[in-house]
Amino acid sequence: MSAAAAALGALPATSAVAAPHDDTRAEVDRLYEQAEKATEAFNEADEKADALRKEVGGTQDRIARQQERINSLRETLGSLAGAQYRSGGLDPSLALLFSDDPDDYLDKASVLGRISVHQAGQLKELRTAMRELGQERSEAARKLGELDKSRKAVASHKRTVEKKLAKARHLLNSLPSGERAAYDRASRSGRFDLPDLGSAAPSSNRAAAALAAIRSALGKPYVWGANGPSGFDCSGLMQWSYAQAGVSLPRTSQAQRFAGHQVPLSQAQPGDLVTYRNDASHVAMYMGNGQVIHAPYPGAPVRYDPVDMIPGGTVTRV
Repeated sequence: MSAAAAALGALPATSAVAAPHDDTRAEVDRLYEQAEKATEAFNEADEKADALRKEVGGTQDRIARQQERINSLRETLGSLAGAQYRSGGLDPSLALLFSDDPDDYLDKASVLGRISVHQAGQLKELRTAMRELGQERSEAARKLGELDKSRKAVASHKRTVEKKLAKARHLLNSLPSGERAAYDRASRSGRFDLPDLGSAAPSSNRAAAALAAIRSALGKPYVWGANGPSGFDCSGLMQWSYAQAGVSLPRTSQAQRFAGHQVPLSQAQPGDLVTYRNDASHVAMYMGNGQVIHAPYPGAPVRYDPVDMIPGGTVTRV
């Protein structure tokens, strides 16, 4: 993934850069936005796949324990049958003892009146255990099917991102060298030093800790699908920063948008999350005085930018 992201090189500058190839740059901007949306879809699918892998592992462990329990019950019932045989002959009804259908055994044995109270209790326990085992196996099969679909979704979104980034790189390489150089300079115009952030205080101690963490990430590369500490995509940077403050954020920018309560942009405080676009496909952290820190896109490391870099930001206080 790092190689795919690095291959793009510097992506487009702001619309303030005037050049004859504005259409090319506009197309690169569009491709970048599509790649970012695909990146967040990749993150969501990857997160779901991780959760499903854990669930499948837990289900398989329960199946193994239940099978051990059933084996133990069968051994116990076998001992009862052996004791009965030694004490006076094996009751014909016990021929059903080792059937795979204990329900059938119980039904028939109870009708025949040839089962002891103790044996009935043991067989009821076996019947329950086998029923639970069947349910667990069905659940495992369902989750394995979901996991397979999720893995395919991860691969599909990965291909989409790589395709968009490769096309953007091709378009950027088609620009004359002078314009490409100007574009490169503009795309890295975000600040890494500390701008004037005003005197606003963080909304909480955890927000203050997240602010300290995100400042330490300034200059780290954008790597799509990454959540630190050596590289980040936009939502990965927010998740990592708040993790340093002991707060577990969801993996995607869409989920992070609802990871707290929303406040007006005019009331934003340092440490608040700012999500952009109707689909919340980009996220940054408000730092104060109209500035955010974010991981912009491949070729542009973690940096400061104005909060209104994309119109219509939504603010979430964690």
